[in-house]
Amino acid sequence: MKLYSLKNGVNPRRVRIFLAEKRVSLPIEEFDMESAGHKAPAFLAKNPLGTLPVLELDNGTSIAESVAICRYFEEMIPEPPLFGRSSLEHAQVEMWNRRMELELLLPTIDVFVHTHPFWVGKRTQVASWGEQRRQQLVARMRWLDGELKDREFVGIDRYNIADITAQVALLTARGALKLPIPEDHPNLMRWWNAVSSRPSARA
Repeated sequence: MKLYSLKNGVNPRRVRIFLAEKRVSLPIEEFDMESAGHKAPAFLAKNPLGTLPVLELDNGTSIAESVAICRYFEEMIPEPPLFGRSSLEHAQVEMWNRRMELELLLPTIDVFVHTHPFWVGKRTQVASWGEQRRQQLVARMRWLDGELKDREFVGIDRYNIADITAQVALLTARGALKLPIPEDHPNLMRWWNAVSSRPSARA
């Protein structure tokens, strides 16, 4: 079994944090954007979309998409449960993880792609769209600060994949976009300090 990852990639980091929480260790082959090894024919045979991460099983089966990979390991290694324990919690985690993807992670990626110098010449950039998404990201930080007023984690009462998704989104916003959590967001900052202090945050 091997994980194909991307250095500093947002979704690969989601999987690495998830695996660290599960205490799973497996070989990782890292790609980088400059050499573009994930666009080579040998890799495209594993994932025709050329995206990362990809989990290759011992029998040669490939699983792409970060949440799908996480679900595979959740089924294989139920403890600690990162998708919830009960049917209700499963639904709540699914709901909140989707919200973190749509309201935090995707806007963060859009701002990065459409405004950062790294993407000049690599992608078509629409600066106005990037700035619009930046405003949405700022607004959603305030929204999430309110949601965390009376709870320790996102959605349910224990650390879960929705926390991981929010965590990697805000880490990217802080690093690549120079957009840290505002000081007047005490609940979000408390949550951020808690998740950032977990050993898995360094995965």
